[in-house]
Amino acid sequence: MAVQRIESKDCSVKDLFHQFYAVPDYQREYVWGPEEVEQLLTDIRGEMGEASSPEAPEYFIGSIVVCPSSNTDDVLDLIDGQQRMTTLYILLCSIRDRLKILGTAELATLKSQISDSTVDDMGNETFRHRLELQYEDSGDALTHIATGKCISNATTSSMKNMAVAHHVATKFLAAEFGEDPNALRAFYGYLTNKVKLIRIQTEDVAKALKIFETINDRGVGLNSMDLLKNLLFMKTRSDKFDKLKASWKELQDVIYDMREKPLRFLRYFIVSRYNVDIIREDEIYGWFASRDSEIGYSKDPNAFVKELISAARAYSNFRSGNDQNGKRNRYLDNMRLLGGSAARQHLILLLAGRHLDSELFDRLAAEVENLFFCYVITREPTRTFERNFARWATELRSVSSAEQFETFISERFDKEKAALANRFDDAIGRIELGKLQLYRMVYILGKLSQQVDINAYGETPGTIWLDHYMSSGFEIEHIYPQNPTPAAAEQFGEISDPTIVQRLGNLVLAEKSINASLGNRPYSEKRPVYQQSKLLLTRALSERPKVGANTRIDRAVAKIEPYPDWNESSITDRQKALGTLSRAIWGMPERLQVNGS
Repeated sequence: MAVQRIESKDCSVKDLFHQFYAVPDYQREYVWGPEEVEQLLTDIRGEMGEASSPEAPEYFIGSIVVCPSSNTDDVLDLIDGQQRMTTLYILLCSIRDRLKILGTAELATLKSQISDSTVDDMGNETFRHRLELQYEDSGDALTHIATGKCISNATTSSMKNMAVAHHVATKFLAAEFGEDPNALRAFYGYLTNKVKLIRIQTEDVAKALKIFETINDRGVGLNSMDLLKNLLFMKTRSDKFDKLKASWKELQDVIYDMREKPLRFLRYFIVSRYNVDIIREDEIYGWFASRDSEIGYSKDPNAFVKELISAARAYSNFRSGNDQNGKRNRYLDNMRLLGGSAARQHLILLLAGRHLDSELFDRLAAEVENLFFCYVITREPTRTFERNFARWATELRSVSSAEQFETFISERFDKEKAALANRFDDAIGRIELGKLQLYRMVYILGKLSQQVDINAYGETPGTIWLDHYMSSGFEIEHIYPQNPTPAAAEQFGEISDPTIVQRLGNLVLAEKSINASLGNRPYSEKRPVYQQSKLLLTRALSERPKVGANTRIDRAVAKIEPYPDWNESSITDRQKALGTLSRAIWGMPERLQVNGS
């Protein structure tokens, strides 16, 4: 068995750029921004100080990991250290460009550090740049910089970052050394002779990736997503790299398109897929690396990435209010309206329930919405219900029948809501505008109005979609105005609780045109205007609609008491009535004494 050799060499920038390097196409793109570039330049300049190059101290800036390229002789594949190496290369180009502007003769050594030629065994000469980027997002940006051309069309983030790095380096050199070519050459002399890196070279890419993993201390130095990618490439035969690279790019594109943090997605994937309650983002890579026997990614890394892609697409669809196939789902759409842009915890259960048939998944989505609202309205700590969802995900993954599903809902969702029932009733009874996010108050009023309409008209395209009730066509109307006219205040009567005007019982949804005409008038003048609304709950405020004997509409509004007068007592009574309706809407069971969850 051949011995795997690892060579470690202390290299100056001059030594480094006597070799040719390529960044493989499966590697991470160039991500350094102006802050990182300027920090590196400032550190080098600061270490150089005012001493001449021979007396200036050496400056160590880290390590790189390389291995011989499998595609091209005399080229080393750069496995780790691309950000520093690319920045150093751009800096060398900037020094060349600045010296040219100052009218100084071209330095042969500097020129050869940017590009040179090699000769093969047959005497054929090949010209190449010292650093070549093979990943797609690099475009031709580095080639343009190497040849002294402007980057006229930076179409990717990597190209833009390289253009910015060149601009920052050029401006830095001009600011530090002005019009003095001797000072600039002295800086170049320090850079090329005294700035050092350690170059670790292995015999093949698998060993290089392993070294990369070890140096970065299992995720402390790098993003866990990057380390996971390299772990998968380390487990992949080189002839399968292209296939894995394409799959990984597809995964990145899905995550990028939904504007999600990759590590947040990975965290929710783990807790939804495996028996894990809680995991921090900085623990993700270590968790994957130590559980290959459970996950099995080394047997088929590409299949594992395909599973991640499937989960990411479902995750994206769920966040957008769709089922995993991209079809709009009323309950997930409601979650989007209830949770706002920050809500993610419910995605754990939705990911865990992807195997359910469409009918059971709809039930799950409805139950998730109801319980999530219960958690929100009772101000349950986010970490509590995230932990609950993670624990329940393990049980949900094993559900394979309607009977098992009903048991799961009964044991988990119903008992959880029953344990929160008293707090739910108290919270609904105390709801007031200003102590709850506006979009959530609109959600509550929308759900109340929607339910009355569904009871009356059935589930139709006009009633099942909550965003119809939360659209810009409706506004929150204060039945007793916030700034009442003297006549309205006199008619309303004495106020013992100043917050009464913001209570749920004093609020109703009304069409914009209707709300504009209501103004701050007395309730007696508002009553006939409410009758013009399309929303039954709004119309029933002042007078119960009369359609016919025992019609569906009559039955829907039978328990909604109209108010001939409006005062503080009316608001209190209506808030209680809306609380009863809320219990039905969000599926609150009878109160139970529950120990644990």
